[in-house]
Amino acid sequence: MTSRRAAWLAGCVLLAVYAATLAPGVTFWDSGEFIAAARTLGIPHPPGTPLFIVLLAAWGHLFGFLPFAVACNLFAAVCTAGAAALLALWIASGTRAPTAAIACAITAGATVTIWQSATETEVYATSLLLVIAAIAAADRAGRTGERRWIVLAGYLLALAIPVHLSVLVGAPVVIYLATERVDGTRDWRAGIALFGVAIGIAGAGRLSMALTIVGVALVGASVAAARDADVRRSWWSTMGGILGAAVLACSAVLILLVRARHDPAINQANPETLKQLAYVIGRRQYDVAGMWPRQAPIWMQIANWFEYAGWQFGLSLGPTVQPTVARVVVVVLFVVFGWYGARWHRDVDRRTWRAMVLLFACGSAGVLVYLNLKAGASFAWAMVPDAAHHEARDRDYFYALSFLVWGGWAGMGGMALSKRLTLPTLTGLIVPAVALAFNWSAVDRRVEPEASLPHEVASTLLREAPPRAVLFVGGDNDTYPLWYLQQVEHVRPDVTVVTLPLLGAPWYAREMQRRYGLVGDSAMPDFDALPRRIAQRAHELSRPIAVALSVAASDRDRIGSGWRLTGAILVADSGSASRSAARAPRVVVDTPAVRRAAADIGGWQRGRSVHPSLDPVNDYFLDVLSCPRWTLIPNPSAAVAASLDSLCNLR
Repeated sequence: MTSRRAAWLAGCVLLAVYAATLAPGVTFWDSGEFIAAARTLGIPHPPGTPLFIVLLAAWGHLFGFLPFAVACNLFAAVCTAGAAALLALWIASGTRAPTAAIACAITAGATVTIWQSATETEVYATSLLLVIAAIAAADRAGRTGERRWIVLAGYLLALAIPVHLSVLVGAPVVIYLATERVDGTRDWRAGIALFGVAIGIAGAGRLSMALTIVGVALVGASVAAARDADVRRSWWSTMGGILGAAVLACSAVLILLVRARHDPAINQANPETLKQLAYVIGRRQYDVAGMWPRQAPIWMQIANWFEYAGWQFGLSLGPTVQPTVARVVVVVLFVVFGWYGARWHRDVDRRTWRAMVLLFACGSAGVLVYLNLKAGASFAWAMVPDAAHHEARDRDYFYALSFLVWGGWAGMGGMALSKRLTLPTLTGLIVPAVALAFNWSAVDRRVEPEASLPHEVASTLLREAPPRAVLFVGGDNDTYPLWYLQQVEHVRPDVTVVTLPLLGAPWYAREMQRRYGLVGDSAMPDFDALPRRIAQRAHELSRPIAVALSVAASDRDRIGSGWRLTGAILVADSGSASRSAARAPRVVVDTPAVRRAAADIGGWQRGRSVHPSLDPVNDYFLDVLSCPRWTLIPNPSAAVAASLDSLCNLR
């Protein structure tokens, strides 16, 4: 079997797997925003990911015979399967063992974190493809010495700016492979030039002029690494090609500037000026932590990585944060196979083995040190009880490259052990088969009610909102599905969605005024007073005010008092927005409306409950949808009464 056939086979197998478990619509977290941005050619949250959005939009229109959300989800599947195919091609080229490369790629693609990103609309699938493509290009440069591959590797690294900076996690591997030639010599010119590209792009992404200048200077200094005058003269064209390719890649951010001036429906941070464009690229909307001081003790951050690593294999044997004995056994077996595969890889081809070691180090320790994350959303609550010191969600996707490496080594280990025991070749595919089988049910996005829950949450909120309502919501997971429904399926565009956490960003308040006149012409109030100002303006414009039940009672009090429960939303009584904030808020139940809402939700749910999983978001929103039914219970139990106070925010 040739290396190319191995790559095609691995890619096709994983594409079939991803397609079979693909989300049939919008999912929670960022998916709805990306799909809506692709549909409107808009601008999602910083850093804006303009090239990703353009590619996603083109793909969605190319596959116009599919529902737009399905087409966008399929794009992630194709990107991830393509990354696995390139991984197989790279490993097969180095080891001369195509079957081991197939096992490597399939097992790597079967790790939970990579599989989950492959079945919903997420930028990390595209980022993964760019990383592996850059590695493959650098490997080709190191094998052939052809400079076009060096230019291509530099271009792919520079695409980190218009796609996602996580591409740079693989930069050290790209530099190593371009420098280390297969004949044992080193091409320092290529290494210095690509190092300069990586530094320059990192500087541009962090809006550091000093780092950007250093990067450009390093690319220029690569000429000095050529001792021969003729080689030095010929390298000038290569250096120019690298710089030109990097500039071309970075120029894609101008899409943000152009589209913002058309004010698309999704226009986060509105980068219509160069200053605001820098605000988006540099992610200045967020509190980006430096490497020091640590946001959590280093030992806790390391332990958090091990928690995420323990999710990668056998998750169906215990699909919750708390592991089961069976799952631990499977994880240990994959650790052993990974160790055996790494040793076999080292013996067969030191060059690609060193590259994999470096990729593992960058994808684990490198990411851990650089990102300086808080404690994970599911981790260390006994030691860190304050929610402010936890991430909003588990960030295992940041460590995806380290899981890809270990999964790849585990696949190699199974194949190597099979050959050592002189077993049939197909026996070596047991490891990737087990990885697929023991993760399948835990990552399958077609399982109900989870598959349609985000859509149902958004549909319920819009269905229950009065005409022309101003609907306040609490965060990403109720905002983005709403944006998806309004922009992609064109459901209830008359409702104006106001996301409370975004009101802390000055651009968002300006957007509320520019589009809807909801702030007024007087001076902008502070963050705490802004929700009430918007509610007052809505009342002046004769627009109803509604609040999703996912909004905490304390945040609802900042909007107004006097609320009527009509289902999964609360509608303000006429004039309540102008009442004093000191007045005790009250919630009355509109029993006929709540009964209709409960019947609608019950007809969708049909008694189904969500399955155990790592992410509690499905449990939470199914509970929110259960609130109307709970309020109809004549004498609720203590547990139901507590849920009405906490989960349903009716206190």
